[in-house]
Amino acid sequence: MGANEPMTRHLFSTDDYHRMGEAGILGPDDRVELIEGEIIRMAPIGGPHIGIVNSLNVLFARQLFGRAVVSVQNPVILPPYSEPQSDLALLKWEMFKQPRVPGAADVLLVVEVAQSSLAYDRDIKVGVYARHGIPETWLIDVASRTTHVFRKPTAGGYRDAVAATAADTIAPQLLPDMTIALADLW
Repeated sequence: MGANEPMTRHLFSTDDYHRMGEAGILGPDDRVELIEGEIIRMAPIGGPHIGIVNSLNVLFARQLFGRAVVSVQNPVILPPYSEPQSDLALLKWEMFKQPRVPGAADVLLVVEVAQSSLAYDRDIKVGVYARHGIPETWLIDVASRTTHVFRKPTAGGYRDAVAATAADTIAPQLLPDMTIALADLW
């Protein structure tokens, strides 16, 4: 590389990422995800974060069996350069027992719980979900007890964004009868 040539990053594709796992470069205990071609170490999970994910899991699973799959801290493949591991995703029921990583077309809702990763989740991951057409993303801010609801994805981000407090009740747009009283998370 010459002195005047610009530096460029090498972006890993989802295929590269999977090959690294198969080769043992990335192990099953590595808490990483692929975001926009970069392998990102995920923040440690704290007590409040665990409690919210567990509460959502129980609340969703109780009401959605036979209608949606509750996928907890599993990847969603968003080729060619992203494979995030959301805290929770609601998948179409057809994904029940499917032997593959779900893609954007399989997702009804993604939920990110942010205890120490709010800025990253809001500024980077929410945009990735929107660009790939994920219909709805909830970003739960543990510190403020606020749930940011993003809907109507476009290539430039979500067109609709509202903030709900612990006093509110919300429902996934594609499952409007599935309500969550946010107070139940705290």
